Amino acid sequence: MAELVECATLEMWYARNSIRGSNPLVSAVNNNDMPKITIRYPLVKDAKRLLEIFNNPNFIYINISAKSVADEIRWIKARPQKRKDNHEWNYAIIYGDKIIGSIGIKINQEQKFIGEIGYYVDEKYWGKGIAAQAVKLAEQEGFKKLGLSRIEIIMCLENKASEKVAIKNNYKKEGRMKKAIIDKHGVKWDAWLYAKVL
Repeated sequence: MAELVECATLEMWYARNSIRGSNPLVSAVNNNDMPKITIRYPLVKDAKRLLEIFNNPNFIYINISAKSVADEIRWIKARPQKRKDNHEWNYAIIYGDKIIGSIGIKINQEQKFIGEIGYYVDEKYWGKGIAAQAVKLAEQEGFKKLGLSRIEIIMCLENKASEKVAIKNNYKKEGRMKKAIIDKHGVKWDAWLYAKVL
């Protein structure tokens, strides 16, 4: 994603909302050099804004099914069951009082101690360290609340921005995955696999 901080992984796109329990605002990363962000479950009222963000034509590698606000509302309404089934934990990324992206953890259904983080951030907020903060918050949820012992981030080889996010959060490169991501045009891309293990 040529300097795109969009979806770190395409699998994540079917996941964008939450943690166990009520709808908390997950504690923000507070660093004097970066904007303060929080993450929380997406709400139905967020549908239009989320659709607006990920419809950005510069999001090359994102392949999602929502084509309308109604589609996005259906997706959001399905999140509680996804959490209950421990399939996906999705969050809206909040900066001030504005939604600027989404992040989620998809649980490996064969090995439930493994999760995969994916995210996207509004282009207006690229280059501000927001994706790195959001990954840190989601990771805390994954390790501390969901009981994961391994979290992965997968990104296209060309997505240098997402690779920097993984490195900044101390994820280790484990290898190259052949034809692992399909973009919105149906093109298959090789990807880097980064992971952090407790």
